[in-house]
Amino acid sequence: MSRKARIEAMLTESPQDAFLRFALAKEYEKEGADAGAKDLYAALVADQPEYVGTYYHLGKTLERLNEQAEAWRVYTEGIAITKRLGEKHAMSELAGARLELGDEEDFM
Repeated sequence: MSRKARIEAMLTESPQDAFLRFALAKEYEKEGADAGAKDLYAALVADQPEYVGTYYHLGKTLERLNEQAEAWRVYTEGIAITKRLGEKHAMSELAGARLELGDEEDFM
């Protein structure tokens, strides 16, 4: 059984497990299935917005899908969440990723 199949099987028992959902999205990324990874990451952000690592990976996935404006918005949303939670390392990573995309006026 593949790693992806094992994760999917575990998710049938624990469908809201953030770690498993994140791991499944990473498996989609490894397969080059960015659209599937995007959907999984977006659902995780919507359902569990304080699982802060998701914002970076969703943003990078969006960048690969040439959705730069949406990536910038996701990074910005993640920065706000990490500030509120005091997650300085995650906030720094998100700020760096956003800075690489451009300035605010590029996306407003």
